[in-house]
Amino acid sequence: MSSADLRRLDREIRQTAKKLEAVRRGELWPLNGRERRAMARAVAGGAYRTLRGRSTGRAEQRIESTGSAAEMRLTAELSALHGERQRLITEAARTKAAKKSSGWW
Repeated sequence: MSSADLRRLDREIRQTAKKLEAVRRGELWPLNGRERRAMARAVAGGAYRTLRGRSTGRAEQRIESTGSAAEMRLTAELSALHGERQRLITEAARTKAAKKSSGWW
């Protein structure tokens, strides 16, 4: 393991955490293409129903579920990045301990 790998992972963790916070605030920039399209369809459908004087409940529900799905995706990604970081640190510690016990460090 190199410190460059850890720096790269730390940078990705920070970026993913920023995206997660932005999604929680309701911002659209961290969404992937599929989520953006779903959000745009829901907003357009809600706007159309508003113009027709109908209820927008279903559109609002789709917007909420799309945001929740994006939040779950980013949470899982963040969890995986933390797990990978921990794996790298553990691997480095094992290697260091093995070298130390063999006596040639």
